[in-house]
Amino acid sequence: MIVADGLIALLIVILAVLYATGTAQIWHIYVVMFLRSMGGAFHWPAMQATTSLMVPEKHLSRIAGLNQSLQGLANIVAPPMGALLLEFLPIESILFIDVGTAMLAIAPLFFTPIPQPPRLETQVRSWLTVLTDMREGARFIWDWKGLRMIMAISMTINLLVNPAFALLPILVTEHFGGGALELAWLQSANGLGMILGGLTLGVWGGFKRHVVTAFLAVIISGFCVTVVGLTPAALFLLAVGGMFGFAFMNAIANGTFFAFIQAIVPPEIQGRVFTLLISLSVGMTPLGLAIAGPVANLLGERIWFLIGGITFVVMGVSAFFIPSIMQIEDRDSKDITSSETTVR
Repeated sequence: MIVADGLIALLIVILAVLYATGTAQIWHIYVVMFLRSMGGAFHWPAMQATTSLMVPEKHLSRIAGLNQSLQGLANIVAPPMGALLLEFLPIESILFIDVGTAMLAIAPLFFTPIPQPPRLETQVRSWLTVLTDMREGARFIWDWKGLRMIMAISMTINLLVNPAFALLPILVTEHFGGGALELAWLQSANGLGMILGGLTLGVWGGFKRHVVTAFLAVIISGFCVTVVGLTPAALFLLAVGGMFGFAFMNAIANGTFFAFIQAIVPPEIQGRVFTLLISLSVGMTPLGLAIAGPVANLLGERIWFLIGGITFVVMGVSAFFIPSIMQIEDRDSKDITSSETTVR
C-alpha cells in the first residue's frame, strides 16, 4: 500500500508541476489517470487482504459497512469541495492538496504493525511474480465452485447494470426534462443511501449467514433500480427514492460480500483473489458501455435501468437455488487450499 500510494502521489506531483509550468497537455492527464488506476489496482486488494489480518472475523461485516459509508461520504463531499477550491486556487495547488492527503494516508502505515501472512512456496521472486500470482488466484477461484459462481454473477451485473448509471445524465435531461439540479438530487440520494446503508451494516452486522444478507440486498437493489427505470416523468421524486434505496441496499450487499470473502479465503491468497475478482468484474464495464450506447439510441435510456434492475433480481434469486453459493460459508478454509499450495 505504501508503494502504490507513494507512486500515485509522485504522479500527481508531476502533473502539478506540468500545470505550474504551463506545459500540461490533455494526454498527460490521460496517462496519469491510467497509471493512477493501476496503482489503485494494487492498493485496494492489499487493503482488503490486510483488513482480515487485523479485524476479528465477527466484525468484518461491520468494518466493511463503515468503509462503504466512507465511500458514500466522499461521493457527497468531494465534488462540491473540489468546485469550491477551483474558485480560489489554481489547479496545481489543488493537486498538491491531493499529494498532502496521500502523505497523511501513508504516514500511519510506517508506525502501525500489520501482520504478514506466510509466503507461498509456489510464489516465484522474479519479474514473473505478478503472472504467477494471477495464475494462483485464478486456479483457487476456479477450483472452488461457489466462489466461481459468485464471480460470474458479479461479472454479469457489472456488464448489464453499470451502463445504466453512465446514462443517468441522459435520463435526467431526456426523460425527466431536468438539468443539473435534478441530476444533483439523484447523485445526492445515491451518496446518502450509501452512507446510511454502510452505517446500518456497521451497526447491525447482517444475518448470521452473510451470504443470505448479501443476496437479499442484491434482490432489493434490483427492485429499486427497476423503479427508477419505470418512473413516469412527472414523478421525479419517486426516482430519487429508488436511487436512495438502491444505494442503501447496494452498500449492504457490497460490504457483506467483501466481509465473507475475507472470512473464507486464506489470508496468504486473499490479495490475488480480490485482484482477480475486481479486475474481471470491472473489466466488464467497458464492454457493457460499448453495447449500451447503440441500444440506448435505439430503445431509449430507460431500457438499461430495466435491464439492470431485472439482472439484479434474477442474479439474487438464482443464488438461493445454487447450493455451492448458499453453502460457501460452511466450507473449512483448510479444505479449500489446493494441495499444491503449501505454506512455509
